[in-house]
Amino acid sequence: MSANGQNRHARTGRLARKLAVAGTGAAVLALPLIGAATASAATPAAATTTTTTAATATSYPDNLDGWIRESLDIMAQHGIPGTYDGIYRNIMRESSGNPLAINNWDINAINGTPSKGLLQVIDPTFQAYHVSGTSWDPYDPVANITAACNYAADRYGSMDNVFSAY
Repeated sequence: MSANGQNRHARTGRLARKLAVAGTGAAVLALPLIGAATASAATPAAATTTTTTAATATSYPDNLDGWIRESLDIMAQHGIPGTYDGIYRNIMRESSGNPLAINNWDINAINGTPSKGLLQVIDPTFQAYHVSGTSWDPYDPVANITAACNYAADRYGSMDNVFSAY
């Protein structure tokens, strides 16, 4: 043990002996100090708990990054695989990040069901793979991403496995 450690140990021992010799009067005088230390220690813990509870409510920015992150959180709750990079790559190819994109010229459009939204989902696919807790609007960015990823997971294993129009 170092010299400093021995000195601290000796001082602590002397203090304990003095309190013991002084009897219950010293113990009574020491109780408010112990209680105050305990009470002040409890107060920050309660504040920390409150802060932690308040911090669990996640908010997302209303932009492509926020839409992808919110979708990933919903997907995780429903066991739908996919990564930020896989989703982002497909969004940029399908719509360049425009949630109001619509394809009015391909075979789906000719047949009356144009591809819509960030991941260019047709209405029947969107409805079949809609994920509870999201909007039923195929132009809603989070609903579109989440439904498309649900479809891609069913068809290809994950949106990460999609490298062309799907």
